[in-house]
Amino acid sequence: MTARTPDSARDIPEATVARLPVYLRALTSLADDGTTTCSSEELAASAGVNSAKLRKDLSYLGSYGTRGVGYDVEYLRYQIAREIGVTQDWPVVIVGIGNLGHALANYSGFRSRGFRVVALLDADPDRHEEVVAGLDVRSFEDLEAIVADNAVSIGVIATPAVAAQSVADRMVAAGITSILNFAPTVLSVPDGVDVRKVDLSIELQILAYHEQRKSVVPGSEVVS
Repeated sequence: MTARTPDSARDIPEATVARLPVYLRALTSLADDGTTTCSSEELAASAGVNSAKLRKDLSYLGSYGTRGVGYDVEYLRYQIAREIGVTQDWPVVIVGIGNLGHALANYSGFRSRGFRVVALLDADPDRHEEVVAGLDVRSFEDLEAIVADNAVSIGVIATPAVAAQSVADRMVAAGITSILNFAPTVLSVPDGVDVRKVDLSIELQILAYHEQRKSVVPGSEVVS
């Protein structure tokens, strides 16, 4: 096996980057089941992709498989985790502690995947007496100090849509360079700041589209 060195590093396509966490999750599941080695076909099936696509994706990382043997599950899991940056501890701040914020704060998957929630912030003074997942809910006015004290670079927005842009602006000004946005709105951020948007209603609407397609009898489509 050979690992990719920094000198041979190259840009990885965004589509591949988006699949790497899926491979990591599949490898973790295989490891938890006691699997020590797996073929590309087995890993692809666990990840829900075809094996050719998986091999192409992994080729951007280096050569981690052994012909006739397959992949060492723990070794490949570590290499993917290192590539996407979750072998270190990333401090995260969550802004907006309503129902969704509560759920995110209590999500145990953050810690196991390399993320540590260091602060929960809300603009509502009535929430500042709350303790969620062992953390005091603090005033949004404390954002700058928290970012500086904890070297926070990742922020999560779980506010109503009307407040999301102003929260993002203040996050960026405080030094946060990556934002996970759960608010149902599009954020405008400067170059150098990455935003990932999670919109549950859109995902449900996509599912509704597919359900509707399943219920259509062939030849019964209405033509206008």
